[in-house]
Amino acid sequence: MADPARARKLADRIKVVVAETLERRIKDPRLGFITITDARVTGDLQHATVFYTVYGDDEARASTAAALASAKGVLRSEVGRRTGVRLTPTLEFIPDALPETSAHFDDVLVKTAARDAEVAALATGASYAGEADPYRKPVEDSEDGDEDEDDESDASEQDSDGDGAPVEPSAR
Repeated sequence: MADPARARKLADRIKVVVAETLERRIKDPRLGFITITDARVTGDLQHATVFYTVYGDDEARASTAAALASAKGVLRSEVGRRTGVRLTPTLEFIPDALPETSAHFDDVLVKTAARDAEVAALATGASYAGEADPYRKPVEDSEDGDEDEDDESDASEQDSDGDGAPVEPSAR
């Protein structure tokens, strides 16, 4: 198994070689406006997967896929010549799903923005379900409340014998 850094460097080199070869050497009329987006090489450097996008409709994508399939041998020989590796990796071309994914994200963002605007419109005329400030605040001590608390503290300070004699706090 090769070094992952070497595989990554080879993948980057294959990406550049394939893009330059498609631009300069391949003259297939079926080849559309193509962009090589990524290349990945297996750990043993025997197989390379090249991802691409095509600007246009489904017909342009299909014709570009056919052109790439027919030019696979020329592209592989050019990769072998320009990379200098002992065994030239096989090439597989896969259409990249990046444009569809980004279009889906754009749709989700538009729907989310519309829903946020709808919620904001509902919030403008809304009022609180309870009090405006739902947090508890300390209760103000009143004179009546102090007397009740003193009675309760006196009762808790009585002896457990039940004789009613108050127990000093330090004696506990």
